[in-house]
Amino acid sequence: MPSDEAASRSPGGRTFVGATPLEEALRAFLDAVNPVALPAEDVPVEDAAGRVTAGVVFARLSSPHYHASAMDGYALRAADTYGASERTPLRVECVQVDTGDPLPDGCDAVVPLEDAVRVEEGLIELRAAAHPWQDVRVQGEDITAGQVLFGENHRLGPTDIGVLLAAGVRRVRVRRRPRVTIIPTGDEVVSPFSAGGLPPPPGRVIETNGTVARLTLAGWGAEARLTPPVPDDPVRLAEALDGALRDSDLVLIGAGSSAGRDDCTARVIADRGRVLVHGVAVRPGKPVILGVALGGTGSGGAKPVIGLPGYPVSSALALELYVKPLIFAWLGQPLLQAETVSAHLGRTVPSPLGVDEFVRVKVGRVRDRYVAVPLPRGAGLLSALSQADGTIHVPYTREGVAAGEEVSVALTRPRHLVDWALMVSGSHDLLLDLLGSRLAAADPGLILSTGRVGSVGGLLALRDGFCHLAGAHLLDETTGDYNRPWVERLLPDREVRLLTLAWRQQGLMVAPGNPKGVTGLGDLARSDVVFINRQRGSGTRVLLDYLLRQATIDPDSVQGYRREEGSHLGVASAVASGAADAGMGIAAAAQALGLDFIPVAAERYDLIYLPEFEDDPRLARIRDVLAADGTFRRAAEALGGYDLRDTGRVQVVFGAGESQGVPDGGHARDAPGPETGREGGSGR
Repeated sequence: MPSDEAASRSPGGRTFVGATPLEEALRAFLDAVNPVALPAEDVPVEDAAGRVTAGVVFARLSSPHYHASAMDGYALRAADTYGASERTPLRVECVQVDTGDPLPDGCDAVVPLEDAVRVEEGLIELRAAAHPWQDVRVQGEDITAGQVLFGENHRLGPTDIGVLLAAGVRRVRVRRRPRVTIIPTGDEVVSPFSAGGLPPPPGRVIETNGTVARLTLAGWGAEARLTPPVPDDPVRLAEALDGALRDSDLVLIGAGSSAGRDDCTARVIADRGRVLVHGVAVRPGKPVILGVALGGTGSGGAKPVIGLPGYPVSSALALELYVKPLIFAWLGQPLLQAETVSAHLGRTVPSPLGVDEFVRVKVGRVRDRYVAVPLPRGAGLLSALSQADGTIHVPYTREGVAAGEEVSVALTRPRHLVDWALMVSGSHDLLLDLLGSRLAAADPGLILSTGRVGSVGGLLALRDGFCHLAGAHLLDETTGDYNRPWVERLLPDREVRLLTLAWRQQGLMVAPGNPKGVTGLGDLARSDVVFINRQRGSGTRVLLDYLLRQATIDPDSVQGYRREEGSHLGVASAVASGAADAGMGIAAAAQALGLDFIPVAAERYDLIYLPEFEDDPRLARIRDVLAADGTFRRAAEALGGYDLRDTGRVQVVFGAGESQGVPDGGHARDAPGPETGREGGSGR
């Protein structure tokens, strides 16, 4: 079991976070806390949805609590109808009733209106006999007074509430919700609700982990409270912790769990109890603190306190690993496991030995198998949490997972949505986001799942069966054509379809007002101009290298040539922030961030697919949007730098090098080579 202080100290006194194995850390924590089902409380039934029963619940009333007519018709004695037939109709005394009416005294059956002929009030003619209790809901048919409705530890759903009300139950005994207090910390942290909608100044960070934690805990059945951020002051943090411990079952302290000079969470917890683990061998989320602390008079003894890492992905994983088991144990519920699917990994995931790593992935069904594409693994990438369809676990005994290997994916999105998702790999374009939005508007279950791996990476993913569509804008220097020659080389002996999304302007993005006076590619060789590049394999990088060779500019003379960003908006952000003076990208990205733009070329962006996808209804929806969706076209034009004249045009490319237009589209127009004039080529 880890020592009270799992971190070690250097001779100078600096604390370093340890690396306790995950299973050992979790066992030590749960053994110390020993979570058991919380005490019970009575609540009104109408407020009990989502709550967990704390004992057996009995029906107080039968349902129905009287013999009730199940039809609009005539109530009568079944014995009076015996002998009625087509040949020998009988006239029978009756009482007319509506559905739900009590069965009149002396009656034991109901004949529907359409099966009788009314002779007069209280008298009908029948041509078929009725049997006892025909079309009658007998007393207690659904629920009988005194029966057990629900046992202990049953989570009540909406229909369960209906059962309780029908059975005459007005209050129900349920487990008390676990009370959790979340304390965000950090001098740099500001509440998202206190800035009046204005962006915080540089050096201040909007606090998001606390709200994510509060909503996550509520979904698990806890009652969570989020405090205002507390600065990096051990005295202020101690006061906040003492206050939280008095009326909480669990306290979560956000950030301050590492070994930086301002990180005081471990010390504050240790002063009030015991640090069981400081640092777990997981990625992301190594600097977690698991401890217990005394909460003061009447607090019920030591309570668990967890110091969450500050990065969003790390914090979310810590909730799943260490907090979720406590909440479910306190509620007397089994720890629910996520639905899993077996999927083939789209890219190699390296991972160090001795560390349990959890990697967020996009998941889709391609060619009758599931594929999983890893998302960027930065612990601070909040967007990866919302984009992910699932998580894979690389155990500490593995040194990564190879591309193509079969892995188990714990889904974070419903399986039916994963099954219907469209996987798009390759170069990203802002139009893909618009296309995804319009597809979802027409078909709410259809998700356009994009993986940003560059144009070449997209074609290879298509070849290897890891996507439905590949986005590409690859210039062939010999022919001046886009994509088609690359498809012929990378997918030989295959028939491939090229669906044009748009022509778009590529150029240099510079700060507003162009303070460095950049006029074209030649200025990239200036010593006072800092450039930022796209990654190798991207269509933008291929175009840039071609243009530099055309202008006889040595890449080594471009300051920042080897510094790479993975998207057009990433490049634009670097320029907007002053981290670079210029970057290559599309006009829409420059316009989105308010940058000046110097066009240098027009290029064609295609969505590329294989013939077996031709009859897929999802492709038909894409074609419908591209051909006739006015909202999509207006939004695309508003982004700037797009020409939609060929949008929706299809080329069929054969591996042998021959290409032709599809029968109903004619021959696709040959793409011109890029022109390097200031106004930018053909304008398409």
